[in-house]
Amino acid sequence: MSPDASRLLPHTGDFQWAGVVPTDYKDSDDFREVTRRVFVGDQEEPTSFQVRYFEVAPGGFTTLERHEHAHCVVVLRGRGEVVLNCQTHPMSFADVLYVAPWESHQLRNPHPDEPFGFLCIVDAVRDRPQSVSCA
Repeated sequence: MSPDASRLLPHTGDFQWAGVVPTDYKDSDDFREVTRRVFVGDQEEPTSFQVRYFEVAPGGFTTLERHEHAHCVVVLRGRGEVVLNCQTHPMSFADVLYVAPWESHQLRNPHPDEPFGFLCIVDAVRDRPQSVSCA
């Protein structure tokens, strides 16, 4: 299929989509129990953005980082929390988070009962994240 052809990615149940394979979140060791699925933007589509779905297992967390690019997060599954500029805020279904440039952030799932899943919309071409500390 041509990268610029329209396509449908049917939801097949339990937060899986036909033709979309979960991959590792990153090639680093400063996160735990996070998977990523890219829906749009990694197959040479003519877009300036990527749409991705991340899932954080109970007890898991993304890296604590900051970067020049902004992005948007929309919660689709479970409950979690965001550490935004070293302050923790709860998040749940349909909550929307805008992360401004250079704001430190981390998404975590402290809840033992189900995964915390969210869409992340971000620039297709972006700078590399920088690790930060809240200590």
